[in-house]
Amino acid sequence: MASRPKRRAVVNESPVPRDEEEEEDEVEDEDEDDEDSDEEDDEEDEIVNEEVNIEFEAYSISDNDYDGIKKLLQQLFLKAPVNTAELTDLLIQQNHIGSVIKQTDISEDSDDDVDEDEIFGFISLLNLTERKGTPCAEQIKELILRLCEKNGGKGMAEQLEKLFSDATRPVGLLLSERFINVPPQIALPLHQQLRKELAEAHRTNKSCGKCHFYLLISKTFVEAGRSNSKKKWSDPKKEELMFANAEEEFFYEKALLKFSYSVQEESDTCLGGRWSFDDVPMRPLRTVMLIPGDKMNEIMDKLKEHLTV
Repeated sequence: MASRPKRRAVVNESPVPRDEEEEEDEVEDEDEDDEDSDEEDDEEDEIVNEEVNIEFEAYSISDNDYDGIKKLLQQLFLKAPVNTAELTDLLIQQNHIGSVIKQTDISEDSDDDVDEDEIFGFISLLNLTERKGTPCAEQIKELILRLCEKNGGKGMAEQLEKLFSDATRPVGLLLSERFINVPPQIALPLHQQLRKELAEAHRTNKSCGKCHFYLLISKTFVEAGRSNSKKKWSDPKKEELMFANAEEEFFYEKALLKFSYSVQEESDTCLGGRWSFDDVPMRPLRTVMLIPGDKMNEIMDKLKEHLTV
């Protein structure tokens, strides 16, 4: 059974490019024997170079979304010791918050083999303070603290550990993942919807509720030539970082604590982070940010300014 759509659906019509091959220049050939071959090449180029418009819609998270959410979580955590299966179960259980994005109005006559339940992205939040003692929540905190001490220094790790231990100021892990070809404009309505749901959860005393801090693990990249395996990434320059989810740069600007760590050894696929831009090899990182809750309105204003269609 398909997920039930939210009352305020998120719809975004966006061009999603397919895999492209470079179109060869047409060359006039005097040899008549080659004309048929040239025409066939031109026809193939026309078929390969096409752009598909897809409409996305947000749905409440349901049991059917397990595989899609888990796959996206694995894309984020890679080989880190985090039980993504348990984390996925928790996100599904608390489906009063969070959304998945899917393609809308798939035609029955469509030639494409499209799964109507295929997930292109999702957004949700795990309250690490409320979930204290839950194995995957403890794994995430241990992972972040260990990497923080290694890459951000002992002082930053102690500060972060103190915040994790303060039950009066809950820390929520903000999860916003999507496939690479989904445009950043989809992030604005998703974050707006999540904010409304968190406010309602706080008002009705449901799980998650209000968080004083938001922890975000962002997929980032730097030019391979600029990276140094011995360097501590406690405060990488913003201009050095490229964000896989472009909107997360605005969260980075307002972060109270931030550090990055390399996932070069864990990334063995393009999905995981083996990238190059303009023939420049990129080193895949994860950038951890702790954002004060009172900065979220400013961040939302930035998203509106830059992502409103």
